[in-house]
Amino acid sequence: MDIAIKFCGLRRPEDVAAAAVAGARYVAFNFFARSPRAVTVAEARELALEVPPGIAKVALVVDADNDFLDRIVDRVPLDMLQLHGAETPARVAEIKARYGLPVMKAVGIATEADLPKLEAYGRVADQLLVDTKPPDDAGLPGGNGLAFDWRLIAGRRWPVPWMLAGGLTPQNAALAVEMTGARQVDVSSGVESAPGVKDAAKIAAFAEALRGVASPR
Repeated sequence: MDIAIKFCGLRRPEDVAAAAVAGARYVAFNFFARSPRAVTVAEARELALEVPPGIAKVALVVDADNDFLDRIVDRVPLDMLQLHGAETPARVAEIKARYGLPVMKAVGIATEADLPKLEAYGRVADQLLVDTKPPDDAGLPGGNGLAFDWRLIAGRRWPVPWMLAGGLTPQNAALAVEMTGARQVDVSSGVESAPGVKDAAKIAAFAEALRGVASPR
């Protein structure tokens, strides 16, 4: 089974094109204002209209209120919402009901004590993004280029599909899949030449690294 790839934090039409050529299953637009990958609603709309059919368009938001989500959903043609903040399970369920879109909830992992959160969010979200818990001084909830100890989730299952994130690069993606059993992966900083600047060659190399890699699950 091919590994599904989500290229996150795309900001330019050429990024969308490179992701599509690489065989992306998902592309994501980042609406967190403090991120170097942030886009406006208008910019995201233009980018989303460039995405070829068959690739899911994802909006990444961090503790967004309904007014902001209304603007995004009204203007941008989307297939999924990714919640990357401190949203509670109840808030996840509320957003799902309000917008009628699948919801992916990011959960930060640092130690085994963080794993029960995956069970809790797996009961309300449509997918889980298993990411590295950011350091206290990181300033960003994701996209920090840091990996967690993949052994923590090796062989585990949750009630819904999940995606591995956090510090993935063309150099370590295959190992990450082999160690964790992930069938979906998310990459952002690992395919950049500078913060927020995607590199087409690295996007291609990331996809090539996973071609033919078999998840053990």
